[in-house]
Amino acid sequence: MWRFSARSVIRKAKVLRGLPAVNAFKFRSNGSCGSVSGTKWVIPSGFDTGLKAFNSLTKQKEPLVLAREGVATWYSCGPTVYDQAHLGHACSYVRFDIVQRILSRLFGITVIHAMVITDIDDKIIKRSLEENVSTTIISTMYEDEFKRDMLSLKVIPPVVYLRVTENVHHIVAFIERIIQNGHAYATKEGDVYFDIQSIGDRYGKFGRAVEYQGEHGSATKRDPRDFALWKHANPQEPYWDSPWGRGRPGWHIECSTIASSVFGSQLDIHSGGIDLAFPHHENEIAQSEAYHQCGQWANYFLHSGHLHLKGSPEKMSKSLKNYVTIQDFLQSYSANEFRMFCLLSKYRSGINYSDSSISEARTSLGTISTFIHDAQAYMKGQLQCSPVQEALLWERLTETKSSVMKALADDFDTPRAMSALMNLIYHANCQLHPVSECDGAARSPAVFAAMVSYIRDVLDVFGINLMHSKESDAVSPQGSLEGVVEQLTRFRTEVRAFALARQDCLTAGSLNKPGLNPERIPLLKACDTLRNNLAPLGVLIKDRGANSTWEITQRGQGVQDKDQETSS
Repeated sequence: MWRFSARSVIRKAKVLRGLPAVNAFKFRSNGSCGSVSGTKWVIPSGFDTGLKAFNSLTKQKEPLVLAREGVATWYSCGPTVYDQAHLGHACSYVRFDIVQRILSRLFGITVIHAMVITDIDDKIIKRSLEENVSTTIISTMYEDEFKRDMLSLKVIPPVVYLRVTENVHHIVAFIERIIQNGHAYATKEGDVYFDIQSIGDRYGKFGRAVEYQGEHGSATKRDPRDFALWKHANPQEPYWDSPWGRGRPGWHIECSTIASSVFGSQLDIHSGGIDLAFPHHENEIAQSEAYHQCGQWANYFLHSGHLHLKGSPEKMSKSLKNYVTIQDFLQSYSANEFRMFCLLSKYRSGINYSDSSISEARTSLGTISTFIHDAQAYMKGQLQCSPVQEALLWERLTETKSSVMKALADDFDTPRAMSALMNLIYHANCQLHPVSECDGAARSPAVFAAMVSYIRDVLDVFGINLMHSKESDAVSPQGSLEGVVEQLTRFRTEVRAFALARQDCLTAGSLNKPGLNPERIPLLKACDTLRNNLAPLGVLIKDRGANSTWEITQRGQGVQDKDQETSS
């Protein structure tokens, strides 16, 4: 399902393309990427959803206006895969998963969500040197763990994951255009830096530019605040060729490039933890608007609050060694309990993690489950009660529905929505006092059935299914199978790339013409055989030039379609 959607998005996505070079400070306006002066935010043109969202660009709630009716384009910063994910990461991803579910399930908005996986970075390189294994092994291992963790927490996958290492050629082209547009420069060492002075007062949309001292880098930087778009390669580091020499992308440029490769010059929503707002998201904005020559690239930035261990002012992080891994958490608690824990605070608020806060979430779930059990017993005639004030309960249910919708339309206020649900349960429980003898009065099962159905529907929107036990929250065999197929396809792609490498010149004493190396043709045939043999087993691999895609299908589906290529 998700991979089919991803291919559709990528086919329709705007390809990175060159724009005419212009002088600094001049930004074009084109209907989709408006002209804005300085750090001022303007409400976008498009379709008003009737919702309000807290926009970090303005530090207040703003009407949520989308470029296309019923569709929200959404980009999020994914993990840097050098270690296990912890609850601080989980809190942000689960909270935004809940927001996306609210948009799609309650308000009928299709969310097109793309996420980047940072699979090359200083931390990954450091870990690879410590473990004496390649960066690819490190990043692949922890990317797979991250995806399993997200599945275990019932986070809906994005439409497409994109890795940095698979987009370096796009990143190089993106940097070249920024240089041509007068907003970046290369140093003699082979680094490329963004020229902050070239955009004047446009830097500082999140309001922290004044005290910013910049990041470490070359002594030849024009301004201490200038940040790296491209880093020259040091010994023992992975590298890619570029016009500036061998090196690798800077951290900030990867998100601008990849988001643009999917969504073009206009993005509705960008999300991430509040710690990413400055300088990461600030630098993304600078790069993207310098590339696209526009004044407002992303219309809304949504930031989640930090997760703190109770009693600690610091956020949960790997560097501080004060974290709990997702896998360790799920040894004692369920995904339902963690999602309830997230629901009881606003997505953009800081949140304290402790045994008592998790117990509060567990208690809330228990209250809901007990009510549903009692209501079902009443509906079956197993629980005898005094006559129920049915009209009052129908009124409470109607009020609750209205309150929940108003709360969620107001910056996705899940604590207020949950309070309304719990209030409904309180009033319902007041009517479920058991009696020892039934006087034969009329019963009112319909209103309890309606309440149970509504509560389950709302919780299902939030990703909580009370029918599932803790054990069923674990990763399914299907999730493990997908990881195996991913690794198999990667290996096959590398073999095909080696086999498809062409002879560009005649070898000494050989009459072979330039083209495929005859000695490698058996490798291509073996790749085709593997692809064909997997298809009847439900694994459909499709070769797209030098790259391949895969999906798990029903067994027996045809090997090839109109897009399929034959290697040999």
